Amino acid sequence: MTTQLLLIDPQNDFCDLPEAWLPRTPALDPAEQPALPVAGAHADLMRAAALVERLGARLQGITVTLDSHHRIDIAHPGFWHEPARAAAPAPFTTITAAQVRAGAYAPREAGALPRVLDYLDALEATGRYTLMVWPVHCQMGSWGQAVHAGLQRALDRWADAQGRSVQIVSKGENPWTEHYSALQAEVPDAADARTQLNERLLAALDEADELLIAGEAGSHCVKATVEHLVEHLPSGRCTKLVLLRDCISPVGGFEAAQAAFFAAMQARGVRLALSTDF
Repeated sequence: MTTQLLLIDPQNDFCDLPEAWLPRTPALDPAEQPALPVAGAHADLMRAAALVERLGARLQGITVTLDSHHRIDIAHPGFWHEPARAAAPAPFTTITAAQVRAGAYAPREAGALPRVLDYLDALEATGRYTLMVWPVHCQMGSWGQAVHAGLQRALDRWADAQGRSVQIVSKGENPWTEHYSALQAEVPDAADARTQLNERLLAALDEADELLIAGEAGSHCVKATVEHLVEHLPSGRCTKLVLLRDCISPVGGFEAAQAAFFAAMQARGVRLALSTDF
């Protein structure tokens, strides 16, 4: 049996890191902080690191996805203007096409309005998400974009021992569309292959007889990725997918979304397990 591990967005910006794990830079006071910490994520990823150390050569492949954004992104505050406040909208604001048409929110670049409205209309038509303005997170090149240090150490040891690299998949570089799933943007951009269904990644993951899945967050990026896996897996064998529920946590306030996701995936044949079961 071939076993692979898929680690979805195990990045510093999503981790509720203890004080001792925060980077110390003389020019920065106070210490750098995660932008969007998920309660439980640090412990999740330490358990994932222990799993990697424990399984070693049993893991024939490890894939890590990385949320990767520009600072000015359609899901970040700096993209938007809220006329009533003469300021950018606060993080965790939701924005609909109707609100933009009514003038409650507008892109800072006025010429972008038609494209933004087309995007919001297409997003809302999918029924999956409403546009959320998140805190700036996983900015490309930043400490927050990097992999949790404890997990990175385990991944490096695995790579050295096995003589092959961890596969890295970046997603989210296109600032005009949200990209929760590692397999496809919420609204693919016809001019940008990075936003379209990643058939190469699908095929690689489908080579496993057993695909263990961990990462952050179960309410958003893990959820969206696994939903796309179930929908597009070439073999259709959803029973090979295993959600490690002690290595996945939801964004605060979205606990119900994760619970519903787990239940829906179980109904499709996906297994739920603990990392300690392996």
